[in-house]
Amino acid sequence: MKKVAIVGVGLHPFGRFGDKTFQQIGQEAVRMALKDANITWPDIQIAYLSSQYLPSTAAGRVLKPLGETGISLVDVEAACASGGVAVRQAIQAIQSEYCDLALAVGVEKMPRGFMDPMANFEQWQVYMGLSTNPSYWAMTARRHMHDYGTTELQLAKVAYKNHKNSVDNPYSMYQKEFRIEEIMASPIVCDPIHLFEICAPNEGAGAIVLCPWEKAHKYNSKPIAVEACVHTVAMYSSDFRVPIESMSARITNPGPTEAASEKAYKAAGIGPEDLDLVELQDTDSFCELMLYEELGFCKVGESGKLIDDGVTEKNGKLPVNVSGGLISKGEPVGASHLGQIAEIVWQLRGQAGKRQIPDAKVGLAHVLGARGNCAVTILKK
Repeated sequence: MKKVAIVGVGLHPFGRFGDKTFQQIGQEAVRMALKDANITWPDIQIAYLSSQYLPSTAAGRVLKPLGETGISLVDVEAACASGGVAVRQAIQAIQSEYCDLALAVGVEKMPRGFMDPMANFEQWQVYMGLSTNPSYWAMTARRHMHDYGTTELQLAKVAYKNHKNSVDNPYSMYQKEFRIEEIMASPIVCDPIHLFEICAPNEGAGAIVLCPWEKAHKYNSKPIAVEACVHTVAMYSSDFRVPIESMSARITNPGPTEAASEKAYKAAGIGPEDLDLVELQDTDSFCELMLYEELGFCKVGESGKLIDDGVTEKNGKLPVNVSGGLISKGEPVGASHLGQIAEIVWQLRGQAGKRQIPDAKVGLAHVLGARGNCAVTILKK
């Protein structure tokens, strides 16, 4: 399979930007990525735009003002994994030799408040309950606490770590450190999840330029190799967040994160022990703990020990969410994975400033969303 490189990245800050349009937000990220790749818009031969909340033909609305070049502008959507699909499609366009320069861009301008469950589930599922994000996150957390002794303090430690990391990230919505006591005293959203332990939907954009590896140095002196980019959907019910549509009698039923990461590790020829940093889907602080286990960083039930031992701290053995994660950055759904990739590219290039992980060579980005949509991308220096 043809090897693909990232030669340009761009990121519009995540947050709330008033009357600024999604077109303006997206165009800023794209222009930054083009400049980083030392190219102009007419050089791009195909573009994929990921979003969940933008109107139809968003790709054309965002990208056509950059110039009428007549290329294919493709809209993609896969819940919180939307950005992963845009990247994978761009990679496949290059590997099929359809083009040499492809753009993947994620853009979002989301309404305030919890995501509308009607956008992701059937009406009968919503009416039966369990379809509002914090409710099923909280129940999953409580079950883990019951089975393995995970504590509220360990959840707070995840949020403490990510808020602390956000202080050095100018692209983050929140750039403030909180004491553990402040986090645990913040209002309950859905027991045991507190306000400072949960992400906010918001606005932002990310963009990357990709090309064949053998041509990468033509555009950038520090290209980053895409070792794997996998998108999966849960084979059966991904969890009990809503009344399930199917059940499996199999003894083991790996979830979407386990399935996607297994394929990604195999494609990249590495294991979790080879990673230098990770950006993952911390929609709430317990979700990060759960993903330590599902991504293979520790055995099931041992994620609390990982956070207690400081393994995932910025100066730990495996730094996780040195950007501040979604808890600090917020989650503009269509842009989320592109933001993770931009962070890892900067880290692998040695361009992450105060967030820099020394001698980082391999990074993993992970997103997970409704109906078991999951994407895992592995990048290598």
